[in-house]
Amino acid sequence: MSFSKAVLVLFAAAASLLAAASAFDFYLVSIDGAEVPLKTYEGKVLLIVNVASHTIYSEQLAKLDALHRTYSARGFAVLAIPSDDFGHGEPGKPEELKAYYRDHLHLTLPLFQKTVVAGKGQIPLYAFLTDENSKTSAAGEVPWNFTKYLVGRDGKPVARFDAGTQPDSPELMAAIEDALAKAASK
Repeated sequence: MSFSKAVLVLFAAAASLLAAASAFDFYLVSIDGAEVPLKTYEGKVLLIVNVASHTIYSEQLAKLDALHRTYSARGFAVLAIPSDDFGHGEPGKPEELKAYYRDHLHLTLPLFQKTVVAGKGQIPLYAFLTDENSKTSAAGEVPWNFTKYLVGRDGKPVARFDAGTQPDSPELMAAIEDALAKAASK
């Protein structure tokens, strides 16, 4: 790619990120390969989590699924995004991941294709969630697998919970309850 084309691509990506007003302005690709606009979840509270099957935190998967099932009727969803960015914790191919998460673990939460959430190649959704200019407690680089981003009904990041925070922890549960109680601001 020529220098001028690379600059144009960078400007387009920056403009896209700046134009994004909320997490609902992005899309992901489902584990089944379908493009999913996050507008599908508009008005809901989201917990966006970068998951990995080969890590000490993978026992959280069942708790994340339980959290999703418990609160889904109230307008809440856990979005699980496999990532191999940390410690080679998600080495599988797409069909292996689908078999593991759906057939072996029987997860019911929305599951997406493996992607890059940190560093070079970071997807735009994660660039938005981690944006230092957002001045939210969610800002900053993704530190590890199972980092949890709580997004309010308005699509704005509310808080970040690191890998050690269990999905059923009082701190996370209180933040979810608080976010669910708030109406989406327009």
